Amino acid sequence: MLKKLFGKKNDQNTEEVLVSPLNGKILELSEVPDPVFSQKMMGDGLAIEPSEGKVVSPVEAEIVQLFPTKHAVGLKTDSGLEVLIHIGLETVSMEGEGFEGHVEVGDKVKPGDDLISFDMDLVNEKAKSTITPVILTNGDDVVESKEVLNTGEATKGETELLKVNLK
Repeated sequence: MLKKLFGKKNDQNTEEVLVSPLNGKILELSEVPDPVFSQKMMGDGLAIEPSEGKVVSPVEAEIVQLFPTKHAVGLKTDSGLEVLIHIGLETVSMEGEGFEGHVEVGDKVKPGDDLISFDMDLVNEKAKSTITPVILTNGDDVVESKEVLNTGEATKGETELLKVNLK
């Protein structure tokens, strides 16, 4: 009862649905061949094994971080959910080669808006993998529950991946 009286305002989102940021195969984090992601050290979520090198926004949010190497982007929704999209594994060592950012910190984006393009062949050649984790970095603080909505193949900007209920 106290939560109802003193909790969130009625006009604030208490649920977020994330769509796929990439075309490709949906993977559980446990399938990612990197313990930082597979053991959820950065947070819970899932991953996509991409079929093309285009990343779009999975949710309506603000860009809060675009790594100088353009291999990762951080987003924050109005409800406070923070999402990290990390393109490939061990791609930071590529120092930005093959990555092109289409957004800047402070930009507002909607699901399906272009974020980053990357050269899949170059990532395959120079990095450990193209598998792209999509992580809820502050989930412990703001997520009440999450539900995986789809498995198998995903279409960027369309396939619903996760429904997140916020605290």
